[in-house]
Amino acid sequence: MRTFTVEQRRARLARRHLLSPVAASASAADVTGRLVALHATDPVTPYLSLWARLHDFTSADLDAALYQDRSLVKHLAMRRTLWVVRPADMPAVQAAASDRVAANETRRLAADVERAGVAPDGLAWLARAGDAALRHLRASGPSSARELREALPELHGTYDPAPGKTWGGESHLAPRVLTVLSARGDIVRGPNDGGWITSRPRWVPAVDWLPPNDGADADTASAALVARWLTTFGPATLTDVKWWFGSTLTWARKALSAIDAEEVQLDGALGYVLPDDEDDPDPGPWCALLPSLDPTTMGWFDRDWYVGPHRAEVFDRNGNAGPTVWVDGRIVGAWRQDAAGRVELALLEKVGRRAASALEARADELTAWLDGVRINPRFPSPLSRGRS
Repeated sequence: MRTFTVEQRRARLARRHLLSPVAASASAADVTGRLVALHATDPVTPYLSLWARLHDFTSADLDAALYQDRSLVKHLAMRRTLWVVRPADMPAVQAAASDRVAANETRRLAADVERAGVAPDGLAWLARAGDAALRHLRASGPSSARELREALPELHGTYDPAPGKTWGGESHLAPRVLTVLSARGDIVRGPNDGGWITSRPRWVPAVDWLPPNDGADADTASAALVARWLTTFGPATLTDVKWWFGSTLTWARKALSAIDAEEVQLDGALGYVLPDDEDDPDPGPWCALLPSLDPTTMGWFDRDWYVGPHRAEVFDRNGNAGPTVWVDGRIVGAWRQDAAGRVELALLEKVGRRAASALEARADELTAWLDGVRINPRFPSPLSRGRS
């Protein structure tokens, strides 16, 4: 059985995650395809993830890819998380992950509709509301959630997500209808009101923007996606696979078996790689500034090999990563902005003169790129908030 050391795994990040200068990629779509998908729950994350990996990238480049060229699309998928994916990957993502998310969201919404007394049959109510939303979007063009709610009585209704709790209160059902429709692949997030640092999409029928999705066999799609993921994220444990795809251990075992994944040793744990996976050349020294929820930082459930003793400082209590500083395949701190908008580093260990100089230069580059725009991560870590 092959063995992968921690040092080998860290070295693979440089090229496979496009973080080393020798691993430069050509376009936003190329980077997204190599990483399978980019996290987009925090609206700024895909922009900063691409800045970290593409030369001369601008926020307008991703806007064009999402809303003009449509070479990328935002979609609700693995772990009920919003991602940026390539349209060509949508059938596999839909069958392997989004259909499961859609089924869960449908069941929960229907139950809440009935509990709130909005309708005696939650599924029937959802069907009417979804049909009305799709008809309106086809007739009127891209529309916001508020516009849809105000135009369509079928979407009216509220519920209390936490009765009697301070975080409860009456909430509109309409956004959850759109969540179900998007998870099913019926609608997609179109132009974003308020710019790239906000999340106020105007919704569009999927048939208007994407190639027809004739469906994919779930088992075949799952195997294909796991193989794609292992190409970039392998070696990984069974738990890593289960967690990233938001599925079960049985599902993960079945997919790994279907692609004849090779068992390997990972510092005392059992891991998996593709059968023809070969070691990468030494990438040389490298560093990176990655945003909150970057796909590299969030790529594995078992994170000690690249986080080390810093987990509590750079992840929140729910396991969400804040902005991170990387040197040679490991997290060494966080970054944040000062009152003037300048990017500053909060290092948790000494990194040496060469790495420190490279990191400061990268921080200056990010400050210039942001050009006064303030980034407020949705999931800040203690260190990125100025506490440790």
